[in-house]
Amino acid sequence: MKKLFLLGLAISICIACQNQPQRYFADSAETETLKAGIKAYESADWDTWKSHFADTAKIFVNSLKPITVKERVSGLKSMTSAMSSYGFNHDKEYIEMVLDKDDETWVYYWSAHKGTFAATNTELIIPVHLAVQFVNGKIVEEHVYFDGTSMNAEFTKIAVAAAEAEAAESSEE
Repeated sequence: MKKLFLLGLAISICIACQNQPQRYFADSAETETLKAGIKAYESADWDTWKSHFADTAKIFVNSLKPITVKERVSGLKSMTSAMSSYGFNHDKEYIEMVLDKDDETWVYYWSAHKGTFAATNTELIIPVHLAVQFVNGKIVEEHVYFDGTSMNAEFTKIAVAAAEAEAAESSEE
């Protein structure tokens, strides 16, 4: 009788576990959309990059204050125009889709962004985390997290060198 009870309990547990919906996905339409957006970013195809976002999307870049897709594109264009090469390390990236407790669809992405500044030939490798919410196949919210200290220092160095060169040119005239 004890064995029969334990067998029944084991079967009940197995059935209960099978009724749980899957919450984590390595592959999905949303992960493919995010990968396509990253590819568009890496090739400076801004129209394709923007096409993955809803018109009302909010983007948070190391901030609690959102910016628009248009503002983000402007910032990305400015940043990437200073670089001779840039992109993510696809050999060591991690991406997953999660249905959270509220049944919201989020895709999480971790990788290292590598960029070489054209003016100084300085290469920076910065860990990046993206948390991206999807609704009806479009990105409605994106959170971008990275430590921008070294990148900001490089931009400052470039700006100072440009200002010094301009001052030297003006004094020669």
